[in-house]
Amino acid sequence: MITRDSYLDFCDAALDAYAVLTRELGDSRVNAVAPGFAGSNSAFALVAHVVGVMGRWGRTVNRGIVVPRDRDAEFTASGTVEEALALLEAGRTRLHEDVLACNPTEAPVNPPTDRDGTAYATQGDVLLHVYEELAQHLGQLEVTRDVLLSDTEAR
Repeated sequence: MITRDSYLDFCDAALDAYAVLTRELGDSRVNAVAPGFAGSNSAFALVAHVVGVMGRWGRTVNRGIVVPRDRDAEFTASGTVEEALALLEAGRTRLHEDVLACNPTEAPVNPPTDRDGTAYATQGDVLLHVYEELAQHLGQLEVTRDVLLSDTEAR
């Protein structure tokens, strides 16, 4: 089984990559969406979304500490690179607290009602879902960055 420290190392590596990619885009592109990709998300929106994911699943679901969340607003959120980095750091801090406070073999305190609860039978399952979301959206952010920077370089 993975240790809490190893789990957090994986999450921290993903969050560090979000920060690097966001910085690469800079303030001029952090709110831009990839042209020609209907429904794509900006880097800032992806950061807002993964911070929302970490709070919802790590804190609300696992620990029963309600974190207000407007999932739809995450995908339209905008701001500066510095604001995105501050969101990432606040999310990282909470995630570390949540991981250290959880019991991976116990049931979540506030099991999700919007999904099949059996998929998240333990707090460890919930944390695996958090990492799944971090990895999935990191890939999306990498593609977004590549498209936005190649579009700029082509001009």
